[in-house]
Amino acid sequence: MADSKDPAKRRSRGRNVKEGVKGVFYGMAAHGHVTAALRTRMYLEHLFMFITLGDMLGVPVIPPYYSLKIWKQRVFRERDFTDQVF
Repeated sequence: MADSKDPAKRRSRGRNVKEGVKGVFYGMAAHGHVTAALRTRMYLEHLFMFITLGDMLGVPVIPPYYSLKIWKQRVFRERDFTDQVF
């Protein structure tokens, strides 16, 4: 009975090691790019919502200079402490 459980344990341990190695390589190679892409997506979604719903909120969206200025202030306010350190 104990012999039948050993191959299953080896497979699960092998899967755990494989997942761990995959996570390390992801962290070294792609994590920075993924977080930058998600941050850019968030900023673009904020811009889209501001442009589409700005009139309902009472913000004049017609002059693009002022709408972009307000959006920039909002974007810069959302920075993390670690972004300001580096």
